[in-house]
Amino acid sequence: MTAILQGRTRRAHRATLVGAACAVAGAAVLSGCGGEDPDAGTNGVGRLPADRIQARTRAAADAAPMVRLSGSVVTSGRTYRLDMRLKDDGGIGSVTSRGAAFRLLRVGTQLYLKADADFWAQADGPAGGSGDAGAAGKLGGKYVKVPQGDPAYKKFSGFTDKDVLLDGLLTLHGTLATDGHHEQAGTRTIRITGDKGAGGALDVSLQGDPYPLRLVRAGGAGTLRFSDWGKDFRLAQPDGSQTVDYGKQLPAS
Repeated sequence: MTAILQGRTRRAHRATLVGAACAVAGAAVLSGCGGEDPDAGTNGVGRLPADRIQARTRAAADAAPMVRLSGSVVTSGRTYRLDMRLKDDGGIGSVTSRGAAFRLLRVGTQLYLKADADFWAQADGPAGGSGDAGAAGKLGGKYVKVPQGDPAYKKFSGFTDKDVLLDGLLTLHGTLATDGHHEQAGTRTIRITGDKGAGGALDVSLQGDPYPLRLVRAGGAGTLRFSDWGKDFRLAQPDGSQTVDYGKQLPAS
């Protein structure tokens, strides 16, 4: 009986020492202290205040030469679904809105829009609204050059401009705060919010460069995912046989 009591006393003493060590360590990670540091082995931005995280992720995004952006954007009451690959001198990808789908390609300052004949036939303007199936047929399936003075150029070129899109999207409104550690597509993230989420929420990678990975826009204005940061892709003018120069103002979709 004496031996049993002595054993229990020794175990209790060891437990007390372990508890004291954990208390002294505070936030430090010690094996057996009942938790893991969520920022262990990361790029360290998760330990920063929200405003510095935002500054770091914006700097990383601006410095990256390429990115893929997908998801939805609501602007002027209209929802656009995007899947765009962007680089400094242009971009390529698809846009869908109100059931109409089309592709955009911009190389330098030249913007092209590619859609099927139904898209052009339903457009308001010279190729649509008057049953001009012949004009729509000539445009359908081709890369149609968009004149820089055409309203469509201003409307759609922004979807192909990396700097314009990131400047307009990567902004949280209101008071910034961190909102815990999360995961996006297998990558550990730290989330920052504006006004507790009402001003938007942004997940920032804790692995490698602190790139933005997922954005929930303020006011229900869409959700976007960012991937393939720095991953190059081919961007070139389309073949002449696949190109149509409409030569005047395009039909407005």
